[in-house]
Amino acid sequence: MTQPRLRNFVNGKHTDPWEGAYSDVVDPSTGEVYTRAPVSSAADVDEAMRAAADAFETWRDTTPAERSRALLKFADAVEARAEDFIEAETRNTGKPVAIARTDEVPPSVDQLRFFAGAARILEGRSAGEYLRDHTSMIRREPVGVCAQVTPWNYPLMMGIWKIAPALAAGNTVVLKPSDTTPVSTVLLAEVAAEFFPPGVLNVICGDRDTGRALVAHPIPAMVSITGSVRAGTQVAHTAADGLKRVHLELGGKAPVVVFDDADVAAAAKGIAGAGYYNAGQDCTAATRVIAGPGIAADLTDALAEQARATKTGGLDVEDADYGPLNNPGQLARVGGFLDRVPEHATVAAGGHAISGPGFLFEPTVVAGLDQNDEMIQDEIFGPVITVQRFASEQEAVRLANGVKYGLGASVWTKDHGRAMRVSRRLDFGVVWINTHIPFIAEMPHGGFKHSGYGKDLSMYGFEDYTRVKHVMSYIGE
Repeated sequence: MTQPRLRNFVNGKHTDPWEGAYSDVVDPSTGEVYTRAPVSSAADVDEAMRAAADAFETWRDTTPAERSRALLKFADAVEARAEDFIEAETRNTGKPVAIARTDEVPPSVDQLRFFAGAARILEGRSAGEYLRDHTSMIRREPVGVCAQVTPWNYPLMMGIWKIAPALAAGNTVVLKPSDTTPVSTVLLAEVAAEFFPPGVLNVICGDRDTGRALVAHPIPAMVSITGSVRAGTQVAHTAADGLKRVHLELGGKAPVVVFDDADVAAAAKGIAGAGYYNAGQDCTAATRVIAGPGIAADLTDALAEQARATKTGGLDVEDADYGPLNNPGQLARVGGFLDRVPEHATVAAGGHAISGPGFLFEPTVVAGLDQNDEMIQDEIFGPVITVQRFASEQEAVRLANGVKYGLGASVWTKDHGRAMRVSRRLDFGVVWINTHIPFIAEMPHGGFKHSGYGKDLSMYGFEDYTRVKHVMSYIGE
């Protein structure tokens, strides 16, 4: 091991797990263990929840301006320690340093600053006399303690997506990062401790049992998770027993609908960039191409060319476009899809794990798939782009919507009217036109169907962490 083992961060200080259990944390670019993290028990969860509940009694009474200032200082500190966060994130995930430096730390800082501003501009309906001699007003209040669970694909950014709106609204937090990527999240809690009172932000490491204890605990009023459909379903079931508010951002299977009038070269370049980004470990990755009859063959060839030009590697490959998959299980899962490619389909590029250290998989293109094939219906979560063909606009929409997910989609065409028609009909929470995957703090991110409910980012995401109260006062003489 090359790094001291991690500790939980509860009530403003580091703590060790009550039962003394730890698990290995592996560098996915080498496959080697480089630190260990606590496996927190129900006792650790209870300690963190009680700390958050105690802190809520005073944090809820801070003014929006006070919360905003704390978040702005937090953002400045994260920015000042950018290289520390880059090192923590890349070592823990294996993603290229250059990408973490440009695509992850700066947006994370920006998102903290956005929610710092949002804290001061919560809106409600106008107060008024809707009943004679009575004045009604609306209060937006924090919901209370929030239990949060983040995934392994973007541990730093997803942590901020959850922490920032919750704290801005006056809530307190107990957050569990993925057991494979806890390092940058613990660092976040350490940095935040300078600006927030003890107990406002608590981070406990652990496994699925830790997450179950977090969700089942009686204290939190809200549970928020970014993860798989399986995990989200279990969270919803458990939270229902306590009638907790639930916020779910789950899997995706983003359709990329490319019409015959699209620029094939530009589309292929954009799709490859958004499909192989983060090794395809993104719920909105552009991995399910649905192409018009006149360009399907040319687009498949262009995508195969892009795949062959895409570079993958570990942290020692400075110009890599993407890094390894997160863990051996995910590598085996992606490989399994390729092992089971149906006879009617063709692997146009890639298709194999890369030998050597780490969990690397080739950029891959598979064409000729049918709508019911598992590579179309199931989330692969790897660097695999599939290609289908459609005959009409109506069929394109039917194929795009014909999965259980509803997170992200894109439309590629020069026809503005068509782009507007199709984006209206696509059953997905975000639709891009002639691009795919950019996010901005001011606009919401969240899905429909099995991709969950609730929004991250934007004022919509901020409001998810508040509750609405009606206050009526008798003003008659």
